[in-house]
Formats: sequence, structure tokens, C-alpha cells
Amino acid sequence: MAKSIPAVSLQGSGRLLDGTRGLLAIVLLAVFLYAVIPLVFSGRAYWFNVMTNAALLSFASLGVWITFAIGRVNIGQGAFALLGGYTSAILSTTYGLSFWLCLPISALAAGLAGFLIGWPLLRLRGIYFAMVTLSLTEAVRLLFLNTLGASGGGILNIPRPAGLSTPLAFYLFAATLLLAGYLAVWRLANSRIGWVFRSMRENEELTMSIGIDIARYRVLAFVLCSAMGGVAGACFAALQQNIYPATYTVSDSINFMLYCFLGGLDYALGPIVGTFGLVMAFELLRSIQEYQALLYGVLMIVVMLFLPNGLLSIGNLLRRGAR
Repeated sequence: MAKSIPAVSLQGSGRLLDGTRGLLAIVLLAVFLYAVIPLVFSGRAYWFNVMTNAALLSFASLGVWITFAIGRVNIGQGAFALLGGYTSAILSTTYGLSFWLCLPISALAAGLAGFLIGWPLLRLRGIYFAMVTLSLTEAVRLLFLNTLGASGGGILNIPRPAGLSTPLAFYLFAATLLLAGYLAVWRLANSRIGWVFRSMRENEELTMSIGIDIARYRVLAFVLCSAMGGVAGACFAALQQNIYPATYTVSDSINFMLYCFLGGLDYALGPIVGTFGLVMAFELLRSIQEYQALLYGVLMIVVMLFLPNGLLSIGNLLRRGAR
């Protein structure tokens, strides 16, 4: 009994440390979203729109991070963003529903699609799962292009949400949505479900051998990911006031995955850091358009070579270098 006390104490200390770091990350994210960005870009409507895009992309990328947590490479988030965007657009323009009602309905529609698709699909692993999800975005794009072909598949004049008529107001809404999404994902990652997800990523057979229904947990992760993509798509449609089948393409689904890789797959904050980093880099390189793609690619290669665990692993490298 005496020998087990230190082990329990160390385990409790580790959890306390993880909790402290998580709370610190939440506070820093809130300061960045609600203080730094409004102060730096005060009076600049264009940059508020850029930051709104970054916040919504980060929210969708958080969903992709959940599927990475169970060991699946998901390259299909664009499909669910497109589905959520069209659901909200049709409901608001054809049936006159408020955006605030369309938003949860879009999440439900995308989540339901994720459930129906994910139940058989998640039995695949590795490159097979990645390739099938890669085709989802193109399949959904063609679906809306063919069913709404009379107008090119597009829906115009989507009404702005009540109370979000200015770039600053929409940004604050997107920032609040992102902070709430991060809180939910961080709490999930540090809960019993999060530990099950991590065990599945390490070894599904071993996880199943102790009586855990891994099929149910796989579908749960995919449904959460899909619902978050649907919410982001509905918000983008309201922000742009239009949506087309080409609004989300295969490259967009790949970008959602890259945001997670760039920030760091070991951190729930990784998708947010990766998204804001790439979006801001893209905007800063816009002035040199002929070299933009080249520099963008070089930047990604350098980060992947020297920081394989993402930008958030810089602290670990510095600590190891100081020893």
C-alpha cells in the first residue's frame, strides 16, 4: 500500500499539470480572439473578414482533429461543410427560416449524413479510408451541381443573420463559436471518451479486447466531426451570402487536414494555430502573387521537416535544447 501512494500522487500531479496547461491555453486563446485581434485590426473591415474566415476554418478543422484522435486520416470535411451550407441556404431562402434556427439544423443534417456514411466507411483504415473520404467532397459537389443545375448549383441572396450586420459583429460571433468549440473538444479529449479515442489510435484490437465497442466510438467521432463541418459551412454561407458547388473542393478538404498537421496532432489547440498561421501567411504573401504558391509550399516543407509534430512542438524542442 505504501508503495502505491507515490504513483497515485504522481498521476494526480500529472493530471493537475495537464489541467493547468489546458486552462492557460483557453485563457490565451480568449485573449487572442477578443483582445489582440480587435485591437490590431480595429477599423479594418477586410482583415476582420479574414479573421472570421480563419475562425470558421479553425472550427471545422477541430472536427477533423477529432477523427485524427481515433487514428483516421479524414480528407472529407469539405463535403459536410458543403452540406451544412446548402442546408442553411435552402432553409433561409426558400422557407424563410432564421439563421439561428438553420444553424442547429445544419449541424443535425451533417451529423446524420456522417452517421449514415461513417458506419460502413469507418471499417476501412489507413490509405483506404483517406482515399474514400477524399472522394466525398467531389461526390457532394456533383450532387448539388446536378440537382440545382438550373442556377449553376448556386444559391444567392442568403440573408445575413440578425444582429451580425457588421464585420466586427460577425467576427465576434465566429470567435465565440471557435472558443466554445475548442472548450468542447478539449474537454472531450481529456474525458474518458478521449482516452478511449487515444487507445483506439494506438491499437484498436487491444481496445476491443477489453470490452469497448470501438465501432460506436468511431461513429461518434465521425458524427461530431461532420456536425462541426456543417456548422462551419452554414456560417460561411451566411457570411458570403451565397454558396456554390465549387465553394468547397477537394483542395479545401486537404487544407482542413493540413491545418491539423501544421499546428500539431498531439494538441487540441493545433488546428487553431495551424489555421491562423496559414491564413495569415497566405494573406501576407498575396502582394507577391507570382511567387505566392512557391513560398507557401516552401514554408510548409520547412515546417514539416524541422517541426514534424507541428508548430506547438517548438516549446518541447527548446526545452530539450536547453538541457
